[in-house]
Amino acid sequence: MNKRTFMLTISALLFAACATTGSSIDPIDRISAKPLEAHVRWLASDNLEGRRIGEPGYLKSAEYVAKQFEQFGLEPGGTDDWLQPVPLVHYQLDVESPSLLIHWADGDQVLSYRDDYGMAPDKVRTTNSVRGELVYVGYGVHAPEFGYSDYDGIDVRGKIVVLFGGAPSMLPHAERAYYSSGRVKSREAVSRGAIASISLRSRRIQEQLPWRRYKQLVGKRPGTAWVNADGAATDYFPELRGSATISAAAATALLQDAPISFDAALEAAAADRIASTPLGIEVSMSRRTTHEGFSSPNVIGIVRGTDPALAGEYVVYTAHLDHIGRETAPETKDDINNGAYDNAMGISIMLETAKVFAADPPARSVMFIALTGEESGLLGSDYFAHYPTVPIEKIVANINVDMPLFLYPLADLVAFGSEHSSLEGDVALAARAEGFSLTPNPLPEENLFVRSDQYSFVRQGVPSIFLVSGFTSLDPELDGEALFRDHLKNHYHKPSDDLSRPVDWPSAVRFTRSHIRIGYAVANATARPTWNDGDFFGERFAPK
Repeated sequence: MNKRTFMLTISALLFAACATTGSSIDPIDRISAKPLEAHVRWLASDNLEGRRIGEPGYLKSAEYVAKQFEQFGLEPGGTDDWLQPVPLVHYQLDVESPSLLIHWADGDQVLSYRDDYGMAPDKVRTTNSVRGELVYVGYGVHAPEFGYSDYDGIDVRGKIVVLFGGAPSMLPHAERAYYSSGRVKSREAVSRGAIASISLRSRRIQEQLPWRRYKQLVGKRPGTAWVNADGAATDYFPELRGSATISAAAATALLQDAPISFDAALEAAAADRIASTPLGIEVSMSRRTTHEGFSSPNVIGIVRGTDPALAGEYVVYTAHLDHIGRETAPETKDDINNGAYDNAMGISIMLETAKVFAADPPARSVMFIALTGEESGLLGSDYFAHYPTVPIEKIVANINVDMPLFLYPLADLVAFGSEHSSLEGDVALAARAEGFSLTPNPLPEENLFVRSDQYSFVRQGVPSIFLVSGFTSLDPELDGEALFRDHLKNHYHKPSDDLSRPVDWPSAVRFTRSHIRIGYAVANATARPTWNDGDFFGERFAPK
């Protein structure tokens, strides 16, 4: 579509949206492409340099969101006016320090950092080292409710576990995502006495991120954690004194004479076949880490509810504001990761949603949070969920939006997590009202349910959804799934996710309207949402 045709199309949409008289227009009918596009253009501009936490571009974007909230008539909902500062720590590996040795019977073999392995920094300790025997534990998953455990009959006390990322494909989608979590795997390994870990790379990971690219990136950026009220980094497992990832070539050499070869391990993992075994190999690892404290804010606004009996409860809308900043190993002259779709688009949708609710408040109160640190591990949402600015038991639902793609005329929506609670009915009605169908998870292998901010609320027992665009195009000439997957492969977390990407703005408008309708349904309902009976996440996280 050329520029003139595009502008005429947008003008026609705006004219249609304003066709009725001003005072009779429902606020939801005022949603139009122009302000959505304006927010995206500002937030994804080069001026913000990729909105990385701890950098000026992120603070500028936070100021922008706070100003929008104020103009719309929201109330400040932070601990510092509109802001909730999140205390953070960067932990950076000293790239001259990593050491990984294999202790063979006939002598030690020194592996080469970056060529053979990458090493994670330590969240707390400045120096540490570890030596131990290797035990292969498949995915490192213990899921007895599904009759699966990589640890059955295996003793890892005082040992270094060797494992693949992910989880068995035989697990249901959301449960598979849960068991794929590094937090869950580390907790399980520690509970069994493990002292360190070495990660193997599956064929899918090797294809998604070839080692030549991985070694360009490893060690270039610090890890980040939020710091609790006692000054301790979160999700820290001091019992694990080392963590490395080895290349396929290094894994092949390491396991060539072991009870299971690397190829056999790959095949077993792909087939969900448990093949855990001691490897009869001893290795040692050491590293040095530097630490730097800083803070980065969530931005929070509130629309007060109109029903005195329900106004003390909150529906929480979230979208992450941060992105990944500049490239550390640029492959082109353009080194700014603008994050137009990820997640300037999500913030834009949330801002226009806030505008509608401010103009027409529902029974319950509605909170809007532009979150920091999602790209560094859901930091802002996890901090808020642990230190909420309203009582966590008063939060009835979370509606999260992250990287909705409008690369084609959209026919369907996906609401990750809706199948776990009564929110599914609200989502289905809201989708249908805008001409969308509701589609089940089309990307189970990506474990998306635990990779965006709604999961921080789920872990606190709050029914939550993660709303994204589906794969189906209204235009039979456009393959929605192919375009979606192309974006993930060639533009996700790359400088090309910028303002040059195509956007079907009518689809963005319809998506935003569905996003709003879900919130109104929840905020005006007599009863708060509930987890489904026997649901995996409800049983695990809901207050008893």
